[in-house]
Amino acid sequence: MNAPKHSAYADTAEEAIAAQDALDGPEMTSEMATEVAMQNTLLTPRFYTTDFDEMDAIDVSPVREDWDQLIAGMKADPNKGHFKKTDEWEANWEGMDPALKAEFIDFLISSCTAEFSGCVLYKEMKRRGSNTDITTLFQLMARDEARHAGFINDALREAGIRVNLGFLTQQKKYTYFRPKFIYYATYLSEKIGYARYITIFRHLEAHPDKRFHPIFQWFREWCNDEFSHGEAFALLMKTDPKLTESFSNKLWIKFFLTAVYSTMWVRDHQRPLFHEALGVDVTWYGQEVFRKTSEISKQVFPFTLDIEHKRWRPNLDRMERASVQIAKAKARGGLVGMVSRLTGMAKAGIAFVSVLTIPSIPNDVPDSPVMVPAY
Repeated sequence: MNAPKHSAYADTAEEAIAAQDALDGPEMTSEMATEVAMQNTLLTPRFYTTDFDEMDAIDVSPVREDWDQLIAGMKADPNKGHFKKTDEWEANWEGMDPALKAEFIDFLISSCTAEFSGCVLYKEMKRRGSNTDITTLFQLMARDEARHAGFINDALREAGIRVNLGFLTQQKKYTYFRPKFIYYATYLSEKIGYARYITIFRHLEAHPDKRFHPIFQWFREWCNDEFSHGEAFALLMKTDPKLTESFSNKLWIKFFLTAVYSTMWVRDHQRPLFHEALGVDVTWYGQEVFRKTSEISKQVFPFTLDIEHKRWRPNLDRMERASVQIAKAKARGGLVGMVSRLTGMAKAGIAFVSVLTIPSIPNDVPDSPVMVPAY
């Protein structure tokens, strides 16, 4: 396979990864970045595997018209060539505050790992499947995610580090999720990713003086990829009404909504300098992302979370404090550390249950889930 000169022009995930590998000389290896990406905690992106045969058996006939339009739009590939540096790219790593630099690098490594996690899952579905509708979709989504991960790695290279994507594929632990759990978690991941990126992009449009790194200028097209991927999973869920209408699956949807929102809140509140540099109040930002994601999720989920409930923010804050306690206790080690860690886990669990049991807000799901970016 002849790889393109840059992953931005790759037509497949394999080509994008090959283009990245061609840039990875021995002087660019970074054990630190790859070690961070290899971590498996409640707050770090994971690699997933699933029942590929079940996914290959999906019949998209109930959503055929919307499906064909979505696939046609993705095949048109409007973002081909976008995810590469241009003359507008002016990064000043040396002039960046060291503490901010550390948080920003952590953000980029986490983002790169999350994007590549999607690429690995989608690429495997394409490889194992025989259903043309499904394999075509996952090939296109894997292509997009590989481009995103490669672009972030390009940004990290300027700081003298990179994530070894090939090593991650082979060595990172994989978590098994049933297909429906993949749908819920990945749909939310893609849609909340859209909400996060577009919120930052629009904020920096209004406050360009806060754009401390050029990568934020690429967020609009980036979030549009995230949006279309979420649309694909909305259509997949629409092929089987039980996925969103049965009592047990409604409980699972509420669990995943709560888990994804809580994880984002905790993780973002642990990057205070990053958000301060952007000129964004992290609490406002979290609620704004939840608002956008909740509004979007009405396209397929029969309810939304009550993010204005009196128990909502206090318990998210308790989870964040408990997460800090757990991390400090783990670093301390010993008996005292173990006791503190268990106490922190109990606090986090109680706070999570308190959020999970907040009554949800019912929603009438439309016949067609198709949406277009509106922010």
